[in-house]
Amino acid sequence: EGESVVLLSWCWEEGRESVAAVLWRPVGLSTYRLCASSRMKIVPPATQAPPSGAPVSGLKLGIVRLGRAAGKTKYALLDERDITLVQQFAFEARVEINRDGNGAAVYAWAYDIHRGRSSGQYVHNLLWETHRGGIAPGWKVVHLNNVTVDNRLENLMLVQRNGKRPLPVSPTPRDQSLYWVAIQQLPADPVEEHYGDFVVTRYFNPNGEIVDDEEDCYYECRYPPCTNIEKELREFSICGRCQEARYCGTYCQQKDWPVHKKVCREKKRPCITERPPER
Repeated sequence: EGESVVLLSWCWEEGRESVAAVLWRPVGLSTYRLCASSRMKIVPPATQAPPSGAPVSGLKLGIVRLGRAAGKTKYALLDERDITLVQQFAFEARVEINRDGNGAAVYAWAYDIHRGRSSGQYVHNLLWETHRGGIAPGWKVVHLNNVTVDNRLENLMLVQRNGKRPLPVSPTPRDQSLYWVAIQQLPADPVEEHYGDFVVTRYFNPNGEIVDDEEDCYYECRYPPCTNIEKELREFSICGRCQEARYCGTYCQQKDWPVHKKVCREKKRPCITERPPER
C-alpha cells in the first residue's frame, strides 16, 4: 500500500471553472503510474471572473492522502513541483495538541522510506528547508490561511516562535478557499465508505503518544473540506442516529449527509431489563 496522489489542474474560461483531476498510485516504493482520470466541473455564482480566493487559471497542485486523524481521513495540498516527494517519503497525519489547552491541529508528517520513521518531520518544515533554506532556532514555519495541511509554498511563512501570529492572507469565505474547493473534488474515501464501522482511529495524548481513551480526544469536523477542530473536548455535536460522526455545525452536517448516510447506522440502545422480584 502507499499514498494516493491527485493532481488537480484549474482552468477559468467564460465564467466557468473546470477542474481536471488525475489520480496517480504507487507501484512499488518509488514508481508511480497513471491509473485513472476524470473531468469534474464547478459552476460558481454568475460572474465573469473567478471569485476572490478561488484557484487561478493554470494552477496545478497535488493532493496527498495522509490517512485518518482526529476522526476522519485527512489530505494535504502540495505544489505541483513537490508531488515527486511521494517517491521518497511516506506521508501521514499527525495531531498536535496545544499545550495551553486551546484545542489541537492536524499536520502532514513525512519520513524517508529508506531511513524509517526516525527521519520524520513536519511537511511544512521539509518544504521550507528544501526551497527556502534552514530554520534558525527561535523561528517556525506557519500556515498563512490557518489550514495546517495546505502546504503550498506560498501559504507558508517563517515567523518568530514567540511572535504575533500573522493574520490570514485574505478574508476569503472558507467554502471558496482553495483547500475547500480542492478537497470537494475528491470522491468519498473508499475505506470510510465501505468499512466505516470497522475503521480504527488513533487517539493521542498531549505528548503525542497513542492512547486508547476516546474520552480525551479532539475531533475535527467530519465534512472532508472543513478543518474546524474542537477547542474543547466534546465541543462538537454528534450525529443523532449513529452517535459517532461529529460536526462543527448544521451546514457541514447537511453537506456531508449524502456520503455519511451510506455508513450511518442507528446506535443500539442498551437493553434494560427489570430484575424479577425476590421471593
